[in-house]
Amino acid sequence: MQTLPYGSWPSPIDATLAAAHDGHPEFVGFVGAEVWWTEPRPTEGGRRTLVRRTEDGGQEPVLPAPWNVRSRVIEYGGRPWAGVMRPEGPLIVFVDFSDQRLYRWEPGAEPAPLTPVSHVGGGLRWVDPQIRGERDEVWCVLEEFTGDGPSDVRRVLAAVPLDGSAARDREAVRELSDGRHRFVTGPRVSPDGRQAAWLAWDHPRMPWDGTEVILADVTADGTLSAPRTVAGGPEESVVQAEWAPDGTLLYVSDRTGWWNLYRLGADGEGLAVCPREEEFGASLWRVGNRWFAPLDSGLIAVVHGRGSTALGILDPETGELVDAAGPWTEFAPTLAAQGTRIVGVGASPRSAYEVVELDASTGRARVVGAAHDDPVDPAHYPEPQIRSFTGPAGREIHAHVYPPHHPDHVAPGDELPPYVVWAHGGPTGRSPLVLDLEIAYFTSRGIGVAEVNYGGSTGYGREYRNRLREQWGVVDVEDCAAVALALAAEGTADRHRLAIRGGSAGGWTTAASLAATDVYACGTIIYPILDLTGWASGETHDFESQYLESLVGPIAEVPARYAERSPSEHADRITAPFLLLQGLDDAICPPVQCERFLARLEEEGRRVPHAYIAFEGEGHGFRRAETMVRALEAELSLYAQVFGLNPPDLPTLELTK
Repeated sequence: MQTLPYGSWPSPIDATLAAAHDGHPEFVGFVGAEVWWTEPRPTEGGRRTLVRRTEDGGQEPVLPAPWNVRSRVIEYGGRPWAGVMRPEGPLIVFVDFSDQRLYRWEPGAEPAPLTPVSHVGGGLRWVDPQIRGERDEVWCVLEEFTGDGPSDVRRVLAAVPLDGSAARDREAVRELSDGRHRFVTGPRVSPDGRQAAWLAWDHPRMPWDGTEVILADVTADGTLSAPRTVAGGPEESVVQAEWAPDGTLLYVSDRTGWWNLYRLGADGEGLAVCPREEEFGASLWRVGNRWFAPLDSGLIAVVHGRGSTALGILDPETGELVDAAGPWTEFAPTLAAQGTRIVGVGASPRSAYEVVELDASTGRARVVGAAHDDPVDPAHYPEPQIRSFTGPAGREIHAHVYPPHHPDHVAPGDELPPYVVWAHGGPTGRSPLVLDLEIAYFTSRGIGVAEVNYGGSTGYGREYRNRLREQWGVVDVEDCAAVALALAAEGTADRHRLAIRGGSAGGWTTAASLAATDVYACGTIIYPILDLTGWASGETHDFESQYLESLVGPIAEVPARYAERSPSEHADRITAPFLLLQGLDDAICPPVQCERFLARLEEEGRRVPHAYIAFEGEGHGFRRAETMVRALEAELSLYAQVFGLNPPDLPTLELTK
């Protein structure tokens, strides 16, 4: 065992390795007996491809570059594909990211467009497709821009002909709903084909605030009639609705303060299937996320938990819930079921996300796709701790702490390690406890990481989520600071070598923390929100355009609060060095926010060491390997310069003063 200062340990986990393993499989489904899913390709421009697992166990990508299976509906996208197996082979429909058209693909043929191009605003976009073979159509969500502004948009349920007749004719697309709601999810048709159900909500609510379950009759000519609300409301969040094989409508609602599973009774009342103080759902950031899947037997596959998630099989008649055995401690919101087979995506602190199949008849679970393969000796992985801390007013704060860890190196006994607080995005989200090579990139070099699931995070009930109501920029900042200072007070971290970093809403928390506290020696701000007034006044996309009404308060009533909390209004308060990273194609947190912030910093004449790196071709969330490599190395260089570290073989980040 060799003794070297923290931050100077040699590590086999370099930025290139971390970037190559960024992202994970998503949107699993069955095509006949085959399992299919989408998978990232960071080294191929950050695209996503479709992957199939054939019945003989083979695994192959379906669509070559440059095809990119990804939807932009509400900018965060959602389920971008559907498929059925026919005697002659699979028939697949998918959304391509480049033009957002819906395509039809069959083996041996080039993808053929099913939908037209519109040059108005963001054009025509599609998500959550379902093939309706009996009508030779695809039913899905259509997002149509009606002007050049980000909120000049309408969303409806639509039916697209499978014969390609709508590829150049917008009129050939049948609209199934009337557009009365601002947001909708894809329709789910009952087993007898006579009814359809979907979710809907309107500004200023976000889907974790309040949604409605809409039920309509499917007529003989394939239209939807007599839509009515059967569950949900302004203060009740329903995040998924599906039909059981017996024709019962199931849905996940947080009416009790926890997202639990319900079934719609004959009298229209929702009956709790498995009431528990834990979550059977989470925030609906992407259309088509799935936390439960009914089985033909009447059992229900569920992703559930409190602070973490497991894959289980629920008997709705008895309430008995049995979790799958295996190493996975976290499951993503994607499930599919066929017969007794259940497919999901699971991970653990020692393994990245992989496609997992569970047999409901035997209870056996196994990896069937995207299997985790250790790129380095697992001895270099971090060893996380699940911790709770006490914040202001005695409130509990949940966090994951990753101490520095190396199999062959330790630091001098009198040295305390530097720590970086990671603030997750959302902010209505959560940091899962899974293997992340970006975290290992730092911990294996001797830099600790603390992921804070601050007040407002999901996984701990609605009351915990509601802590952030009108308190964004206060509670998140306080909770992150409380964790950082507690780690220093207990002797886990060096009080003088604390940093904070985050992307999107986490970028906001990072910048707000640098402006409002003296806790951190530096920070990494990634595609952030920096100016609340600008962001609430047309500088972001439609989905989140009124999100601040609940996070900060109605802008018409509390305009001063927007200025008071914005880092861009308080550039003079920032004294700690920082790194600012931004994608130039970001429609959610646009570059103008960073540019305005830096201009005001210059106006104030502040001599704060900083660097601004903007990446062409990147949007909200970096996907290209070369971008991630440069971003990670720049971040480490910032910490090295501020903390006095000496990591080997690291390009130096030029800091402007």
